[in-house]
Amino acid sequence: MKDLFQIAVAEIGVKEIKGDKDTARIVDYAQESGFLNITDDETPWCSIFINWCCMKAGLQRTHKANARSWLTVGLPVNNPTPGDIVIFWRENPRSWKGHVGVFVGFSKDLKLVYTLGGNQKNSVSIQGHDAGKVLGFRKLSNEGNVEIPSGNPPLKVGSRGDEVKKLQKLLIDLGYNCGAVDGAFGKRTETQLKILQKDEGKNTNGKYDKDTMAMIENIFQR
Repeated sequence: MKDLFQIAVAEIGVKEIKGDKDTARIVDYAQESGFLNITDDETPWCSIFINWCCMKAGLQRTHKANARSWLTVGLPVNNPTPGDIVIFWRENPRSWKGHVGVFVGFSKDLKLVYTLGGNQKNSVSIQGHDAGKVLGFRKLSNEGNVEIPSGNPPLKVGSRGDEVKKLQKLLIDLGYNCGAVDGAFGKRTETQLKILQKDEGKNTNGKYDKDTMAMIENIFQR
């Protein structure tokens, strides 16, 4: 299987079409990675592109279109290597806006971070970004390492043990920050599970049962 960098590099040059027409390849990034409601090239697509690349590479992904969701997957690293993920803030460090791409390297003066990504000047390209706007670097692991809890018996508030730890890790990997992976199903885990269920159009009961297990299996098969 090709690695993340190879997959992203092969897409360099894909760019938006001005006006009413849409670039089919950009729409493909959204459709193939599970963003079925996105059918144009105008929607900000940097996170969509990275989700698509990670899907092709078999790596963890956020399944979310917002760039800052990448702060919740993988492991934080202080000394990134090419192929890691880099997340930037836009407009304001505390706003919801951001940008995400594949780390390429630093400029000699360390003022720029070169990033390979989508929606960079409306294209897949390598661009330099202000190093002062970096929110974090993440190293992704193989998505095949994900363990999905059985859902039998169902997990709910008050449940404890290794199956709860698996659920908490899954929620974090999917971009739902339930806090520490401590094996204790508390209100925070319940709240984040409800948000995931709502985002997927499912019954928001906050319980992890067979239906929720099937939902998560479907997410990882997209």
